[in-house]
Amino acid sequence: MFDCAKDLLAYHNEKVTLPQAEQTDMRNRRNANRDRLKKGLSSAGKPAPREFVVQGSYAMKTMTQHPGKDYDIDDGVYFHKEDLVGERGAEMSALQARQMVRDALDDGSFKKPPEVRKNCVRVYYEAGFHVDVPVYRRVTTKNLWGNETYHYELAASDWKRSDARAVASWFEAENDRQSPDTGNGRQLRRIVRLIKKYARSRDSWKGQVLSGFGITKLVTERYRADAGREDRALYNTMVAIRDRLRGSLVIDHPVTPNETITSGPDDARARFLRDKLSETIDNLAPLFEYGCTRQQALKCWDKVFATTFFSDRAESRAQAGASLLGVGTVVPAAAPLAFPKAPRVDDKPRGFG
Repeated sequence: MFDCAKDLLAYHNEKVTLPQAEQTDMRNRRNANRDRLKKGLSSAGKPAPREFVVQGSYAMKTMTQHPGKDYDIDDGVYFHKEDLVGERGAEMSALQARQMVRDALDDGSFKKPPEVRKNCVRVYYEAGFHVDVPVYRRVTTKNLWGNETYHYELAASDWKRSDARAVASWFEAENDRQSPDTGNGRQLRRIVRLIKKYARSRDSWKGQVLSGFGITKLVTERYRADAGREDRALYNTMVAIRDRLRGSLVIDHPVTPNETITSGPDDARARFLRDKLSETIDNLAPLFEYGCTRQQALKCWDKVFATTFFSDRAESRAQAGASLLGVGTVVPAAAPLAFPKAPRVDDKPRGFG
């Protein structure tokens, strides 16, 4: 396979992982949202949250760049169950709890007001992204010996036992187990980001392709490590995922027993990802042909991600080489060209949290 490992790393660092400025902006918006919610609840005489917990791809550090800044931040708010009571002392329903949070967030400053959704409250920002606020309650029980235990329930169509922190913990454990940090970061997380970026590379795929959570689960199932070759690790993982989906389109939830990420045995989004991966694998076939040139290889990767990044990178290197030669300069045959150094591997971009 033609070696484009350094080019894939450059693409990941420059076009996939989130820039520091966007990470900072998201964190500031998240914190402002928390302050707004606490203030709104207090003003309305409603219970104060016991804690906030960031969730989803933001917590797992697998968010990817999007040209339209269409980002989804999940920031769960947790209450004590005994605090969630209505005016007459009755226990709040799941819908009432979401409505309470929506009302507290709606301070009149948003162009589009916060909205109650099926599993959360959504806050929209003009910058393009939104913050989803799932609402949880902590349920405390006592056993026969008087010892307290507790669990969490999500305000969905009804109160449903769930805690998204377990998903982030699961992913971190898989990342640590399958992709040890050898000093250059963890490859599994980067492969998750790259395949998520691939799945969002065409506007026409939106709404048809498997969710980022589903992709993350598939990568942990079929990750093919290759410490020295980022391109080979990505290709082999894509092939392994495609073959896995040929066997079954059902993807189990990683932490919730008897629950699946997909819908039924013929999930349309999983099938769409499988079919697109097959096309992409075919498009990468020239990389394995004798005589494949660097320009041909980079055009293959351009096609994967619907970009010109890779070909542009080859042109910039060629121009750098030409400028080093100079006009009319005689260069000894053994003189090496000082091409740019390989990009730093960046598994954990600073600023997430």
